[in-house]
Amino acid sequence: MSLQDKSVVVTGGSRGLGLGLVEALVHHGARVTVVARGTEALNAVAARLGVATVAADVTDEAAAQRIVGDIRPDILVLNAGTTPRMGRLDQLSWTDFSAAWETDVKAGLYWIQAALKLPLKPGSRVLVGSSGAAVTGSQMSGGYGGAKRMLWFMAKYANGVSQETRLGIRFQAIVPRMMILGTGVGDTAAGAYAGSIGITPEAFVARFGAPMPPRAFGDRVVAVLEDPRFADGVVFGLNGDDGVTVMEGAAA
Repeated sequence: MSLQDKSVVVTGGSRGLGLGLVEALVHHGARVTVVARGTEALNAVAARLGVATVAADVTDEAAAQRIVGDIRPDILVLNAGTTPRMGRLDQLSWTDFSAAWETDVKAGLYWIQAALKLPLKPGSRVLVGSSGAAVTGSQMSGGYGGAKRMLWFMAKYANGVSQETRLGIRFQAIVPRMMILGTGVGDTAAGAYAGSIGITPEAFVARFGAPMPPRAFGDRVVAVLEDPRFADGVVFGLNGDDGVTVMEGAAA
């Protein structure tokens, strides 16, 4: 898939990993719409990159249906999510523990359903943001790892619906396999884990190998979209050393 003139909607694209992806998409000629809550950050990314913006809460079901219906994107990227409160299991309230389920999973459900019910046109791609915590867990972030695994499952379930109803929409999960500084979740998690063992966040993140700052993350997601080897995969791991690896589904 060439990104030139493709319509792309990115939720949570005004900062962090989402902003790095928006930068990469614009560089490759895509027509990008960024959806986020903060108008100040949206105005800044619009002024700098020339993208369209929509201020909305991604957990608003009506907003998801309206935005997907109005724009009818070729590519929908579900990147928005909350930063979990970090703490030991015995120190977290249910509100703390379930935050990613109430935000990331709820938003994922509404936007995936909007893509299926509209539906998007055949050949459309929906990328669902997950996390390396979905693979190995994250013992200091409560229900975050489980929520991110559920999003992984939801991408697979949505593919099943698309195939059963012959929609021709592909749903693919994106799994960053490392903590990334310069992002809300990455900074918070790295700070918590580093502090628990008495080292700096930079030293802790270095354990994962070569860094993958937000723009490098964006370039790897672009590779998933443009490289025919990744057209039929379902789950992709991204990191600084290996680039893109297929975790589920066969590479061409």
